[in-house]
Amino acid sequence: MPSPSTYGGQAVIEGVMIRGARAMAIAVRRPDGSIALTSEHLGSIYTGTVRRVPLLRGIIVLWETLVLGMKALTWSAAMAADEVDEHGEAKSMGLAGWLGVIVSMTFGVGLFFLVPVLGTTWLTPYLPGFVVVLIEGLVRLVLLVGYIWLISRSEDIQRVFQYHGAEHMTIHAFEQGRELTVQAIRRFAKEHPRCGTSFLLTVGIVAIFVFALLGDPPLWWRLTSRVVLVPVIAAIAYETIRFASFHQHLPIVRWLFAGNIALQYLTTRVPDDEQIQVAIASLERAVAEDRRASAV
Repeated sequence: MPSPSTYGGQAVIEGVMIRGARAMAIAVRRPDGSIALTSEHLGSIYTGTVRRVPLLRGIIVLWETLVLGMKALTWSAAMAADEVDEHGEAKSMGLAGWLGVIVSMTFGVGLFFLVPVLGTTWLTPYLPGFVVVLIEGLVRLVLLVGYIWLISRSEDIQRVFQYHGAEHMTIHAFEQGRELTVQAIRRFAKEHPRCGTSFLLTVGIVAIFVFALLGDPPLWWRLTSRVVLVPVIAAIAYETIRFASFHQHLPIVRWLFAGNIALQYLTTRVPDDEQIQVAIASLERAVAEDRRASAV
């Protein structure tokens, strides 16, 4: 059986996705109040030897987050809206949906990686290159925090953030070996050191150091490097988060990564009992599927 620290996940539309060592499970609260569940075993790209190689695993996690995360969001959106076929399965989001995903990803890369470059390039004649990169990085972090704060004003996003809190609290309880009941889970914090929000903030900080190593290149290379080096930055950020999550007992680690926890005050909300029940259902299914895969 994989260790409890193997499990992580994300909030989806009216539900929670939990990713285990060998399987992924999604639980969603349907309009009629019932909980819809689905799961699938993960392929070798997500569970094989490469997944355990330092730095390379960070790139795989980035790909995994995009692919599995989008699959989970698509399924949850269909179930939450009761858009199912005659067999009770979620309908495919189709070409229009995938185009929307591509547009959203392009917007994200442009906003958080290219806009800070264009917004600070005028400073290059007046300041040393590393100072411009530092200011660029600070602009990127401000955009990230500002974007999260802005979307958090939406009631729909606030519900997603409640499920986000439910996911964290449930995983906390599981990692501590506690019984997975609403009452037991309520005792745990809604923030978690392995959160994807922490990953995003760490990416922003790591990017400052990586881009500073490039010196003061021409604008075309500054723009290109901000895109092509995303996997490298993600790999370093993943190892950083992984190290921090296993060394939370050290005061200096908790101090250095306090900003990651603080940012989660924006991306998590205290869940209600029904939302915790959904998180429990997702985690229990993921654990059961992992045990089934281990027994094969």
